[in-house]
Amino acid sequence: MSEGQGEHYRGDHIEFRDSDIQGGVTGVRYEHHHHYPPPAQSAQAAAPGEPPGRLIEQVRALDLEVHPAIDAGAAAAGLDVLPVYIPRAHDAALADLVARVGGEGSVRLRVLVGGSSTGKTRACWETVRQLSAPWRLWHPLRPDRPEAALAELQNVAPYTVVWLNEAQHYLHTPTSPTGEQVAAALRELLATPGRGPVLVLGTLWPEYWERLTTVPQPGDPDLHAQVRELLKGAGLRIPETFTGSDLQAARASAHEDPRLAEALSRAQAGALTQYLAGGPALMERYDGASVAVQALVHAAMDARRLGHGPALPRLLLEEAAVGYLSDEQWDLLSDDWAKQAFAYLNDPRPCRGVRALLTRIKNRPSLSPAPPGQEEGEPSYRLADYLEQHGARTRRLLCPPAGFWDAAIRHTATLGDRTALARAAHDRGRYRHAAALWRPAADAGDAPALVTLAWMRERAGDGQGVERLARAAADVGDTFALWELARMRGKAGDRQGAERLYRAAADIGDTFALWELARMQEEAGDGQEAERLARAAADIGDTSVLVSLAGMRQEAGDRQGAERLARAAADAGNTSALRDLARMQERASGDRPEVERLAHAAADANITPALRKLARMQEEAGDRQGAERLARAAADAGNTFALWELARMREQAGDRQGAERLYRAAADAGNTSSLCELARMQEEAGDRQGAERLYRAAADVGDTFALWELARMREQAGDGLGAERLAQAAADAGDTSALRELAQMREQAGDRQGAERLYRAVADAGDASALRDLVRRREEAGDQQGAERLARAAADAGDTSALRELAVIREQAGVGGRWGELLRFGLEADGRIADPW
Repeated sequence: MSEGQGEHYRGDHIEFRDSDIQGGVTGVRYEHHHHYPPPAQSAQAAAPGEPPGRLIEQVRALDLEVHPAIDAGAAAAGLDVLPVYIPRAHDAALADLVARVGGEGSVRLRVLVGGSSTGKTRACWETVRQLSAPWRLWHPLRPDRPEAALAELQNVAPYTVVWLNEAQHYLHTPTSPTGEQVAAALRELLATPGRGPVLVLGTLWPEYWERLTTVPQPGDPDLHAQVRELLKGAGLRIPETFTGSDLQAARASAHEDPRLAEALSRAQAGALTQYLAGGPALMERYDGASVAVQALVHAAMDARRLGHGPALPRLLLEEAAVGYLSDEQWDLLSDDWAKQAFAYLNDPRPCRGVRALLTRIKNRPSLSPAPPGQEEGEPSYRLADYLEQHGARTRRLLCPPAGFWDAAIRHTATLGDRTALARAAHDRGRYRHAAALWRPAADAGDAPALVTLAWMRERAGDGQGVERLARAAADVGDTFALWELARMRGKAGDRQGAERLYRAAADIGDTFALWELARMQEEAGDGQEAERLARAAADIGDTSVLVSLAGMRQEAGDRQGAERLARAAADAGNTSALRDLARMQERASGDRPEVERLAHAAADANITPALRKLARMQEEAGDRQGAERLARAAADAGNTFALWELARMREQAGDRQGAERLYRAAADAGNTSSLCELARMQEEAGDRQGAERLYRAAADVGDTFALWELARMREQAGDGLGAERLAQAAADAGDTSALRELAQMREQAGDRQGAERLYRAVADAGDASALRDLVRRREEAGDQQGAERLARAAADAGDTSALRELAVIREQAGVGGRWGELLRFGLEADGRIADPW
């Protein structure tokens, strides 16, 4: 539980809201902390006394997962396995980074972010291949990437490149805490300059970058806190295509390599690296395939986009593919259709020598039994990266057919894969399939699965099943189950039973249970016992119980008791407690001297929000010079928002010149939103050209809000296509709000068709909640049929909230249909309301 958190949210395994019970679970969210064994030792671990990795001159590019290229006659000409390389701007940035790491003896991280086959891994390779002995390169792989990294990170020696290609395999582990552990270990390495020079290089697709760096909504569990801190400021975007001088440089080098010449002549819109990696050839092969082949590919695409690992069992694909075929298509297939289809998919020759559509993974001999659902000796396949990304983009709004889920229940490769698909089924309202996918893990005593199934039984109205499953989880040490049982007892009026269960959970280290006990004691008037329990939580590392209890005291008027608890939290390491107390004091009484005293105490501890607070107070008191000094101090400490806030105050006071000066200072310190504020001021002054120039400057350094402002200006000028292009550019960079705002403008202007197209584009970019907004508008406008159609589409894309909202509205209105059963039992794979299960 994070320090300074005023409210408590349960997040050991699964987070729910009150609406989950009333109208169906809004979405299962995981945050594992327990029940995982220590990471296995890597099969690549170095010999005793030997640091991990090999000398760079001993490493081959293809060993590091650099994409092989099309042939185009290069082999016959005796050319290198990789085509001629064209350096671009990001290569210069990487070269500068290497020079600084070597010169300073420091430890640095850089993650290249770009789509499939855009040249990320090749750029990293071209950078490190320039390093000579004693530089080594370590690529943690076996037995499992994150476990291999954890096992050896502490042994990384100076002059090492840590190679984390496809970094999501190391950092995004939804079914275990290993990704967060790897991130924490890397942060520790980066914070120890004495271990340098060390260079950590990684690559990520934009969708993974967004998923790992997005701050969760208030109340949602923070699943990637360590990863987000690790990646802060470490990203380096790779352009999708060659343009301008880069394209000219490629043309100048085309005579050296027939592969580059072919890419220049055939690639569309400067997509040279994608063509060289065989992307278009893969798409041609896929587009021209039989329905049976495409069914196998669609099953593989859906499995990967819904969370299954890269190793896809043959039986899973073969059985799932049947569900993608119509009765007529199935009847026309030959008896050996699967054999023929896999042979077609696994043949790289028509793809100009690069990886095939599906590549067979040769299973290593193992003494361990095959995972549940996977027969011994059965092969697995890996889907080509290019097709995987294509499927994630084009099939995002589709829910797989029943045959896919049935095959997944029988043939997922690992329990982790099964759990990921269970979560995907649940998010789409397919509760029956979700329960079946979770069941094997629950039968094996997996506590998260037991707790999840318990909650599903509660929603279905099976009180006896809830308690049985929750007690089973408690028997294997899951404190959440004890906490949930205690909540149920308290809700039923059994205070004594609730307290007994909370104490049982607290006895095995559940600080959330300690908070519940402290709250109960405080409400019962036993403040001394409440404080003892809060301090007990702080003693085992959770100071937020002290902060929350301080809040209760503050609200009750006990200012002295509140401050004592906040200071105790601060003494235990929670330096934000005093800041929070200052905020509470200001809200409760407006006692300015007391607020300022507490803010100064926090500022003395170098808390930049407190510096911001004092700057604002000095400005309000008329001390502009003092306010600016404090704001600049906060900016020097990394909080440029203080300057922005002060500029905003000056502008509101009518001091446009002072505001502009402070906005520019904030922009110079790296606050791109200040450029947007300057642009707004220019636009308000009638200088649209100057405003657009500033917005473009902000957009050029990655401010997607600036793209929205540019889109708005284009829309107001009547350039609808230009507006959509800019909004789509923001969505491609991970921010769909511009598309959403543009859709609302179209809706308000009466262009319902244009609005729906844009809302679907938002959903297509990964934000299914956009459809939920459109459902509400359709329902309010009386278009019940349209609302239901869009709500079902949102559910297929992974957001059932709109469909549940409709179900509640329809049930309360007495509209016919099985809306109540939808809330309890969800949907079948084909979208029908499910029968009780």
